[in-house]
Amino acid sequence: MHFYNKTMRQIIIIVFVLLCGYNAEAQIRYVDTSAKTITDDSIRNGAERTELYFPVLKGKNVAIVANQTSKIGKVSLVDSLLNAGITIKKIFCPEHGFRGKTEAGKNISNSVDSITGLPIVSLYGKHYKPKNADLKGIDIVVYDIQDVGVRFYTYISTMTYVMEACAENNIEFLILDRPNPNGYYIDGPVLEKEFTSFAGLHPVPIVYGLTAAEYACMVNGEGWLKNGVKCNLRYITVDDYNHSYMYILPIPPSPNLPNMDAVYLYPSLGLFEGTKISVGRGTEKPFQVIGSPFIKNKKFSFTPQSVAGCANPPYKGEKCYGYDLTNFSEIYVKSLRQIYIYWLQATYKEMNDSLNFFNNYFNNLAGNAVLKEQIISGKSEEEIRESWKSGLDAYKAIRKKYILYPDFE
Repeated sequence: MHFYNKTMRQIIIIVFVLLCGYNAEAQIRYVDTSAKTITDDSIRNGAERTELYFPVLKGKNVAIVANQTSKIGKVSLVDSLLNAGITIKKIFCPEHGFRGKTEAGKNISNSVDSITGLPIVSLYGKHYKPKNADLKGIDIVVYDIQDVGVRFYTYISTMTYVMEACAENNIEFLILDRPNPNGYYIDGPVLEKEFTSFAGLHPVPIVYGLTAAEYACMVNGEGWLKNGVKCNLRYITVDDYNHSYMYILPIPPSPNLPNMDAVYLYPSLGLFEGTKISVGRGTEKPFQVIGSPFIKNKKFSFTPQSVAGCANPPYKGEKCYGYDLTNFSEIYVKSLRQIYIYWLQATYKEMNDSLNFFNNYFNNLAGNAVLKEQIISGKSEEEIRESWKSGLDAYKAIRKKYILYPDFE
């Protein structure tokens, strides 16, 4: 990855924002970073450290929580365990399914894996939590899913419910940890209890700066499982990982996060799922563009269509006008380490239908009812960020107790 020097990057950021028609001077707050970019060649993720957990699984009845990212090298974790003589009884799959091809929000039914013949139990259909019957005869559950470190990305909710079910049934829970591609900063409002949903179960900010194993330790340690139950938790850490590293994902974590631009922009653009603005679902650049038929006088446009992983996107077949943010992820997001809320402010002002800009889902994504009102009332970005400070400070104090790797702070 190419990193510009400080002066050059500042100039590029300002030019980019000006080209987008934004008030750049009020928005630019440069933070220098010399973050190291890493790939799977630089570290050994938990799944690859087989010498540490294969002996734990031998002779036990195992269930796996997995999807298309659950691999050792290029081989599925499930296949690797079976080849090693480990007994797998069933697979639990999260949103998007075991093979990771199902579109967001679509219910997934129980099925049978066509390759291994193993039963697949959906945790994104009729129920999010394994039933007692689902865990009958299981000695240990292994969780290995690549997360993106954002509160409303639902894999951590699935993990929480599986932990809870394991605790209630006295079953071990083993996490094979992976790096967090957005694990190099913390930002956003902390979730308030009344806005708890599957898109946010815990009082954490939108970007929480933890790996899955660290997050699980926090959930367990803070007593956030139902009735305060404690999970018999084990984890295999990532070898040679550091929270200041910027990890390049080898496999897209879901259909609409196809590349690192989308992954880096997701914390900011995910909030638009609670508005009338399209985030590019049904295009070649999901979570890399924003727009709407209700925004006019913009040169850039896109027209969502039914595509694999998104059958009926918002504004299907309608031309949406807005912004292509493809290059902004590297220029801005990586440099400033924060959610970019100015896009919300700008598009709200530009909408011809601003009274209906927000939908009922927005507060669940934001984690409060305040952000919506702040945008409507025209609060400055500085005022909005100041309202997050006390919650972020309290969260950071909790987070520090569960860090397993060298931190960025």
